[in-house]
Parts: sequence; structure tokens; C-alpha cells
Amino acid sequence: MAPTLSTRFEEALKFAAQLHAMQTRKGTKIPYLAHLLAVASLVITHGGDEDEAIAGLLHDAVEDQGGRPALEQIRARFGDGVATIVEGCTDTDVVPKPPWRERKEKYLRHLRTASPSVKLVAAADKLDNVRAILRDYQTHGVRVWDRFNAGREDQQWYYRACVTAMDGEPTSIVRELDGAVAQF
Repeated sequence: MAPTLSTRFEEALKFAAQLHAMQTRKGTKIPYLAHLLAVASLVITHGGDEDEAIAGLLHDAVEDQGGRPALEQIRARFGDGVATIVEGCTDTDVVPKPPWRERKEKYLRHLRTASPSVKLVAAADKLDNVRAILRDYQTHGVRVWDRFNAGREDQQWYYRACVTAMDGEPTSIVRELDGAVAQF
């Protein structure tokens, strides 16, 4: 059965649009909201419920738009379920962020034992990221890697490790992520 999206989802969409209003995808002029919508869409397409879809819209709020206070706003507005998923998808709430590799290794250790809801939203996030990188690679070639904190080999390692950490569930989206990562 398809999830029912209520006014909570609409409120989350507005909140995400406000939080990320001035943010674009790295190295592009694409509003960041496009990524958040894509993640929520993938979550819904792969059977996610409303809390998971809302978490898809808000999964980057803590990392990019306010740290721990943003998480507490999410908890107050959308409940513990959404906040727990968002927290599980966050690799840091510290500013400035710790070094890239250190953050990613810690996140991967967490992802291995994360809930199915966290894995679903994380897989949707990673799948949209990989698809965007592949699209931009077609246009810009190897220069695409200049916009990231880590180069192609490190990105390949990270996304491959995400697939491994999520092995077993939710299988359909992890298979899609695996196929996309194989194109790097």
C-alpha cells in the first residue's frame, strides 16, 4: 500500500525549502532543494512511509543548516521518528566538520547497524548523489571531482562501502545504488 502523505509532508517540504533556500548543489547552480525532492521521491518509490519521506527532505539539515539545534527543531516539528532517521543519516553535527575520511569511516561503522529506515533514506541520498556525479561527469569530465573534498578514488571507495554497509536491506534501492556505483 502506498504511503499517505499528509500536511506534515507539506510542512516538511516548506521547512526544507526555507532551510536550504540559499544552498546549491556543489559546483552547480542547481537549487539544493532538487536533491532533497529526489531523495524523498526515491524513498516513496521504494516503499517508504511518511516519516521516512519527511526524513528524506530533511536528511541534510543537521550537517548543512544548523547542527544539533536543527535536529531539535526537526524533533519538535516532526517527531522523534523523523528526528531519529535524520540523525542516523548525519555524519556530523560539528562545525567545522572533521576531516572527510574520518567522518566517512565513522558514518560507515554506524550505517552497518542502522535501522531499515535510516538505510532506506541513506540509500536514496547516496543514489541521487551518484546519479548527479555521473550526469555531471558526462558534461564536465574529470573536472567534476574538483568540486568535492575527496577525489574520484575516495568517492568510489565511499559509495562502494555504503553499498556494503547496507547489504541486505532495503534491497531494491541498494541494488540500484550498486549499479550506479559500478558506473564510476
